[in-house]
Amino acid sequence: MTAHISFRQVTKTFPIRGGAVSGRGPAVFTALDSVELEVPAGEFVAVVGPSGCGKSTLLDLLGGLTAPTSGEILLGGRPVTGPGPDRSIVFQQYALLPWRTAQGNVEFGLEAIGVPRRQRAARAREYLDLVGLTGFEDRHPHELSGGMKQRVAIARSLAYDPDVLLMDEPFAALDAQTRESLQDELLRIWRSTGKTVVFITHGIEEAVYLGGRVAVLTSRPGRVKEIVAIDLGERSEGQDLRSSPEFARYRHEIWSLLHDEVSRAQLLEREVSQV
Repeated sequence: MTAHISFRQVTKTFPIRGGAVSGRGPAVFTALDSVELEVPAGEFVAVVGPSGCGKSTLLDLLGGLTAPTSGEILLGGRPVTGPGPDRSIVFQQYALLPWRTAQGNVEFGLEAIGVPRRQRAARAREYLDLVGLTGFEDRHPHELSGGMKQRVAIARSLAYDPDVLLMDEPFAALDAQTRESLQDELLRIWRSTGKTVVFITHGIEEAVYLGGRVAVLTSRPGRVKEIVAIDLGERSEGQDLRSSPEFARYRHEIWSLLHDEVSRAQLLEREVSQV
């Protein structure tokens, strides 16, 4: 299958304010270094890595919110040069407009791309139904639980039919039961829409449960250390996949990859502090 998303030797650096290296110009912080990643169309890829390894930076680059220092990112064979309607981002914080209802929040993105009012309303109701919020169209954010707010955010992101759904730890702030429920909902939505999903998480179990593949990043600067293909077989309702031997095996494999990186990062930090 032709890769829908391609990271080709992508490096991202940031200048360090007030920092300079004698005779070498301004000091820089390298967030990502020579990242290579291919994501076929329609795939669900989870990305994990140690804290500060550049996971969110990777998503910002793909979303076109910032540009790589070197290398290139291709989407459908075309370079990513900025944000576009072919991509949508769901953040950890819901970013809902408090003065708008659930339906009004979903319609917001459709207004921006010029969808007529009647079509906006119908499409907003369609996607609120898709995320299980039929009957809550007229509720304001303060009248919704955290999980329901995130459902609205997902519906808003899907409503204008992007090719790619980018998710930056969207369930991190939720309680465990709500998080697991929304993971199941997200998989159902992914199967029904066929979107390409790139899902950033710090949770190993979440990555294994959701991802068809899991990309493990190294400690700073972030590189793709390994990509683990996940095969948990056919899923059936009521099945407790998280307790299966296969799930435990994948979890341990990714934990081992991450444990080495966290240990290396801690060692480097101690060495730097002693200089």
